[in-house]
Amino acid sequence: MADQAVWRCGEFTFPAEGADVRPLVMGILNVTPDSFSDGGTHNAPQDALVYAEHMLGQGANIIDVGGESTRPGSDEVAPEEELARVLPVVRELAARGRCVSVDTRHAPVAQACVDAGAAIINDVSGFRDPAMVEVAAGCDAGLVVMHMLGEPKTMQAEPHYEDVVGEVGAYLVKQAHMLEQAGVAPERICIDPGVGFGKTTKHNLQLLQATDWLASLGYPLMVAVSRKRFIGELTGVDVAADRVAGSVAAAQYAVEHGALVARVHDVAETVQAFRLFGAIQSA
Repeated sequence: MADQAVWRCGEFTFPAEGADVRPLVMGILNVTPDSFSDGGTHNAPQDALVYAEHMLGQGANIIDVGGESTRPGSDEVAPEEELARVLPVVRELAARGRCVSVDTRHAPVAQACVDAGAAIINDVSGFRDPAMVEVAAGCDAGLVVMHMLGEPKTMQAEPHYEDVVGEVGAYLVKQAHMLEQAGVAPERICIDPGVGFGKTTKHNLQLLQATDWLASLGYPLMVAVSRKRFIGELTGVDVAADRVAGSVAAAQYAVEHGALVARVHDVAETVQAFRLFGAIQSA
């Protein structure tokens, strides 16, 4: 079981508890033409780097670079194409001393990015691929183990669980233990229940309601709900980019119930909310 006091990500160590700790903000940087909310906005490496620095200036702790959309119904991107999109950005951000995460489910992409200085591997497939486990065991990067039902192409085709909270929690712990048995230090592991990845709106709400329990499983917990469809379904906001308030509210709820990391599109708004709530609590 991990020491929840820290999340070790290469040369970066993030405390998870203590008086000087606030929730970590992971800024989303999609270098894709087809991501559900911001596809095509930051495709060129220079544009991506400018936006990454913008998010860091707004208070992001981590930049999560993704070169493959895993929105519901999306097609898989060849690792060669994905790598061509992400590697120049990852390499330059790492050279600048930034904490950079690579959002990938492909071992060759993860390996190349870690070699280029990425401090975190964020795998939406939860390290199911033995080749990805080998990459994880052979480096010192932090790892995000996410739950996804099936594959992005089909994951929203009538997802079913007998007990979504219990099943997702058991899967995350099983995968974390598997990584430990492969030689990964437990303090490198963070878990993510995968809201929106093979879940209905009801499932997503049940997972958010269970944040306290998920945060008690022994590993730092990530909440990644930003601009997702269920927020639109609950609020009546059809355009993903307009779901900022709902996204911040969901992230705030999760961190108040034990989540350490919020993966978000809207960094400034999220940081402002976290800082205000922290000030109220400590007044």
